Amino acid sequence: MRNVERITSFKSELLDIFMSMEVDEHAERRRSAAQRNLRARRGIELHREFQQLSRDIAPLPDADERQESELH
Repeated sequence: MRNVERITSFKSELLDIFMSMEVDEHAERRRSAAQRNLRARRGIELHREFQQLSRDIAPLPDADERQESELH
């Protein structure tokens, strides 16, 4: 009977270890996913900022082009 109690105790400890490992792995996956989402969001923000900057600093039409358009 004593061996059965040891085996049961051992199984219980193994299950506890396994469950704690699963919890740790799940937490790590959540952290990794959060980091990936933040990097993706920042990449999108940077892309939009560069687009806006490109529009803001786009060269103005030359003086000759402006004069021609005013004549027509």
